[in-house]
Amino acid sequence: MPHITVDYAPNLEPDVDIAALCDVLRRAAIETGVFPLAGVRVRAFAASHVSIADGDAQHGYIDISLRLRAGRDLALRQKATADIFAAAEAYLAPVMARRSLALSFEMRDIDPQLSPKTGSIRTYLPRDLKG
Repeated sequence: MPHITVDYAPNLEPDVDIAALCDVLRRAAIETGVFPLAGVRVRAFAASHVSIADGDAQHGYIDISLRLRAGRDLALRQKATADIFAAAEAYLAPVMARRSLALSFEMRDIDPQLSPKTGSIRTYLPRDLKG
């Protein structure tokens, strides 16, 4: 873990390279040192319909959600939240300087008793990356 989901207004696509944002978030999550490399997943979805603030179609939003298996202490989660959000802010700063964009982030714990996991990603990682 973590699983990072980016929900965004589709009107941002001409101005924001969403695939690159996903990669920025992936790298930022890994760089926190809090999450195992094999567990980091980032995905993005454009909303089919949006209505924001005063209804002006030029407004956009990016909502980043990070789901995390429970067990890490609050200070560690706060630091990871701050670091990942800062990476998103830095990446999006040029866009925010020229257009209306709301950026939000939320980290949530997942109850490990209600979230079974399995996978083979670690088997396919180079030996020096198997965290």
